[in-house]
Amino acid sequence: MNQGKGAATPAGSAEPVRLHNTMSRRLEPLRPLRAGEVGIYTCGPTVYDAPHIGNLRTFLFEDVLRRSLHLLGYRVTQVMNLTDVEDKIIDGAHRAGQSIAEFTAPHVDEFFADLAALGIEPAEHYPRATEHIDGMIELIEALIEQGYAYTAEGGVFFRIDRFERYGRLSGIDLSQVVRGERVADDEYGKDDVRDFVLWKSAKPGEPSWPSPWGDGRPGWHIECSAMSRHFLGETFDIHCGGVDNIFPHHENEIAQSECAHQAPFVRHWLHSEHLMVDGEKMSKSKGNMYRLADLRQRGASLRALRYLFLSVHYRRKINFTDASLDAAGSALRRLDELRFRLEHVAGGGPDSTADGDAGGEEARQSDDRADATGFQEVLDALRRDFRAALADDLNLSAGLAALFRFVKETNRRLEAGLETRQAAAALAALAEVDRVLGVLDPEAWLEPTQSAAAWLGDAEIEALVERRDAARAERDWTEADRLRDELSAAGVVLEDTPGGTLWRRS
Repeated sequence: MNQGKGAATPAGSAEPVRLHNTMSRRLEPLRPLRAGEVGIYTCGPTVYDAPHIGNLRTFLFEDVLRRSLHLLGYRVTQVMNLTDVEDKIIDGAHRAGQSIAEFTAPHVDEFFADLAALGIEPAEHYPRATEHIDGMIELIEALIEQGYAYTAEGGVFFRIDRFERYGRLSGIDLSQVVRGERVADDEYGKDDVRDFVLWKSAKPGEPSWPSPWGDGRPGWHIECSAMSRHFLGETFDIHCGGVDNIFPHHENEIAQSECAHQAPFVRHWLHSEHLMVDGEKMSKSKGNMYRLADLRQRGASLRALRYLFLSVHYRRKINFTDASLDAAGSALRRLDELRFRLEHVAGGGPDSTADGDAGGEEARQSDDRADATGFQEVLDALRRDFRAALADDLNLSAGLAALFRFVKETNRRLEAGLETRQAAAALAALAEVDRVLGVLDPEAWLEPTQSAAAWLGDAEIEALVERRDAARAERDWTEADRLRDELSAAGVVLEDTPGGTLWRRS
């Protein structure tokens, strides 16, 4: 399945990038196999249920990686697998009296809908495990032929003790490995409890495919090795996932791929940290495992959720709380207000500080306008600092700091009197930054509270604006802020000027 579109960036014009490699545990220069081109494999969902926001945090990190590399001049090919055959899927399909395809179809649709709802760009390829069974069988045959795998009761297993480098990615001590959930699922008649399954023999009533070892289905780990090889080759540039994928999944991918091909598997491993909820790990038993549908029902802003996820470095845990989501919304309002003011000036509106009767202001205004001619330095600083932050292991915290320095300085310049062309240039710089952030244009987002039914009429907006102006005149800042929030929730952006309050719908 191909859902994406290739980048138009010419190869050879890419900027240097450093990324933290989980394998080496240090920052390393990104050196793609082909100059200016990057192949990325990202572990996608197991489509038996809707993804929760912890899953989506990982997918959003991968979106930031993709967007950042595009902005820095790389041509990106991203592959994200869909695991559509697995124990939970088989059990769910059996209970529902459906085929695997029938059972997984609505979950696949929901997954893509959630990606779109968070502004996550589509990958170039979304292969399904069931479409690549032949490639998995080829890999298993190669492993058996070279003595790295064996048949036993229950299927075919990888012999871990034959791969001396096992454990480098995770740092796992194999002598301490005991039967866990994944190990128990893979247990059958294998020689060593640590060995993992490559091919599972069919059980009565289960879906199966023919193979040299009898009817059955692939193990979880072999799927990604086969699909990454098909689209990216035996060795490729970047493999991503959440930290929970490091062991055993990615460790097992390395073992089976490098043994089958006798070649390095991945040049650079990137992993995102967990999402916490109110300081605790998400779990169904605690009732804190949220999906996008749950947040929509609570009236949460998905635009603010994307910003919140962006604001914390991918290698740090995020603590999701109502307060953190509110803080993200407040930051977005500052950005919305700046864009509104810039659009007003760029569109030929009156100067934001002109009041027409300040005769003694003429000399000061002339000095301020002369100061505004240095605005190109402000634009250059935003582009330079933002790109440098991305190139330093996707350091969006530093990138956002550069953005808000730009916001502060641009608001000051607006007070001094930016020219129309300068306002237009500022909007263009924000649009460039938004190629990575994907949150700066409120019109690109349909907020839960901003449906057509929830919008206020013009007369109602004017009345609320007048009440807010009156509260400000009386220095009742609490009431003024409350009214501003009410208008914001209805999709109304305000700009306070000496000539009065301007408003528009977002």
